Amino acid sequence: MPAVPGAPPAAPKVAPAEPNKVVLTIGTYKMTAAQFESLVDALPPQYQSFARGAQKRQFVESLVQLKLLSTEAEKRGLEKQQKVQDQLMFQRENLLAQAMFESIQETIKVDAAAVKAYYDAHLNEYESVKGRHILIRVKGAPMPGPEGKPELTEEQALAKAQDIRKKLAAGGDFAALAKAESDDTGSGAQGGDLGEFRRGMMVPPFEDAAFKQKVGEVGEPVKSPFGFHIIKVDEHKSKSIDEVRADIEKTMRPDMARKEVDALRQKATVTVDDAFFGPAAPAGPPAQ
Repeated sequence: MPAVPGAPPAAPKVAPAEPNKVVLTIGTYKMTAAQFESLVDALPPQYQSFARGAQKRQFVESLVQLKLLSTEAEKRGLEKQQKVQDQLMFQRENLLAQAMFESIQETIKVDAAAVKAYYDAHLNEYESVKGRHILIRVKGAPMPGPEGKPELTEEQALAKAQDIRKKLAAGGDFAALAKAESDDTGSGAQGGDLGEFRRGMMVPPFEDAAFKQKVGEVGEPVKSPFGFHIIKVDEHKSKSIDEVRADIEKTMRPDMARKEVDALRQKATVTVDDAFFGPAAPAGPPAQ
């Protein structure tokens, strides 16, 4: 089968090597398959995918060039230059600092009470509604109305919405009425279906009503800048604290680690020459 024009090259199929097999030789330097995998594991995620994907050969060619140049630099004594020594020192401390910060994040104990407080403060993020609506647009709404439909005053739109709700209460089919009557042509074509949404995704009056409404019921018409909405909630979900505990801890760990770093600074004896470096920046507001 011919290749698809413009398609990216597929990753070459490479048989897995024995861990102790030498897979790279540069002069007297040898690297085993296990050593290569260990090196790749130490790289940032974006480089790992590069080193193990379709560009694996390109990566190793870069590695060869890196090794050749660093070996030649040592032969010429470039590592003895003060500038190079300073750069090596900075890179070493930067790597160690990153490793320490990651270690703090991984090992720090997240208090159960702190997780509960975070959950309570962000409860809206773990709540969602799946519902549908019928919109009766009012004249001057910030969206165009369906072509050919008359412009309705607020009183006329409310009366029409109330009439539709009566039909629904009498057993009318919501999807059929949405297709026939809704001025939201996008959702109307889908029987009024809006799919699943969370807080902050809808205009406030609509959102407030939808999240308060009982599942299965058709609420009273709700006024928004677009007109009057007849809402039916099909599903209302709230994730428990146990369901989101791992995500909360992951979110909290970086800030907790930064506080640990601040504590290290408070314990250390540090003197900074303000005349040379400038005054310290004012402290920001405390983290929420």
